[in-house]
Amino acid sequence: MTFAATAKAEASLLLQTYDRHPVLFTHGKGVHLWDDKGKRYLDFLSGIGVNSLGHAHPAVLKAMQRQSRRMIHISNLYYHEYQSQLAKVLTQASGLDRAFFCNSGTEAWEGALKIARAYGQTKAAGTNGSAKSGKTRILALDGSFHGRTFGSLSTTGQAKYRDPFEPLVPSVSFVAFNDVEDLERQFDPTVCALCVETIQGEGGIRPVSKEFLVRARQLTQQHGALLVLDEIQCGLGRTGHFFAYQHYGVKPDLVTVAKPLAAGLPLGAILLTSEAASCIHPGMHGTTFGGGPLTCSVALEVMRVTKSRLGHVRELGQYFRKQLEDLAKKHSSIREARGLGLMLALNLDEPAKAKAIAQQLLQEGILINRTHETVLRFLPPFIIEKKHVDQVIRALDAALGATESAPSASNSQIEPSRSTQSKSRRTRSQK
Repeated sequence: MTFAATAKAEASLLLQTYDRHPVLFTHGKGVHLWDDKGKRYLDFLSGIGVNSLGHAHPAVLKAMQRQSRRMIHISNLYYHEYQSQLAKVLTQASGLDRAFFCNSGTEAWEGALKIARAYGQTKAAGTNGSAKSGKTRILALDGSFHGRTFGSLSTTGQAKYRDPFEPLVPSVSFVAFNDVEDLERQFDPTVCALCVETIQGEGGIRPVSKEFLVRARQLTQQHGALLVLDEIQCGLGRTGHFFAYQHYGVKPDLVTVAKPLAAGLPLGAILLTSEAASCIHPGMHGTTFGGGPLTCSVALEVMRVTKSRLGHVRELGQYFRKQLEDLAKKHSSIREARGLGLMLALNLDEPAKAKAIAQQLLQEGILINRTHETVLRFLPPFIIEKKHVDQVIRALDAALGATESAPSASNSQIEPSRSTQSKSRRTRSQK
């Protein structure tokens, strides 16, 4: 089908939830994709962090072909050989004890919230004999994004995602991002979990500070609550370690992962300590499709190849970050270059500029995207080389120059400064 025919069919048949770009992709290989007209694109978005090994990676294809001929699905009523193997790899990489496999990041996050509430009730029963003592509060962070389902939305600290669907899950409060004083003020014995994206993705590629995460670990331990980290976007090698929290010297009670885990096949996971897992028994949670033999066998190959690329991710990430910082010195419209490993961003001064630059790069055959209105997000596959980074930097340099010479967007579109944001930020609670 042509792009026009595909777009027309989608307009009449699909629920309109996506603001798609007018491109019809037909195939990909390595770091490149091709559209229906034969135009080649450099992929620096990786399916929003999913295709961490690029497209059509030979190890992934081999695992898919081998296992699809043997067995795709059997249900979790029975055993297959790959779940325990993958659990061993993931627990060894994370330093945690147990795993639960599901279909997606948001499903992993839903499971994490259920575990947090169940753990809180167990803790409450153990301390005063009552499982209804109110240890059910969940703290999350302003600017966070955890998914589209009700529990995930309830802990997402961006009103634009939550407001159309309220009322949501109760007893969730939001802490100002990286504000240790606000965290200390809101934490008390009724909290069952503190939920943190180690690096906020949809929130603009913002790493949590070491001071905040260390204090979070102290408070959760002090109050018998779980430290729950969302590494759905920043985990599994994206920052140069298997997990972003490994840069901080802090180990969580529970971490969720998904996006790159099975190279585009639907697979997520909850990794947790034995202590956190002690509140769950058979019948309390489950999934139909999660952890099937096909997805788990592919994920084993992804983890194997990713391990061999971690040094490369760190090296290329440092190189890419330096080039972005040099651009920031050259162009006044760049507020900040930030991120870690191959999860990087440029924060610009106006939404209109960020949108125009993302569109310009698309026209030139480079895929990035805009998030949090003013942020250009870069999530390239782990197999990129310096020449690919240089190509993107040249395109950004030209596009930034063009937008800075164009008439400025209205002041009403300009995002407030970080200092203004911190002054105007207020903690919100869902009643």
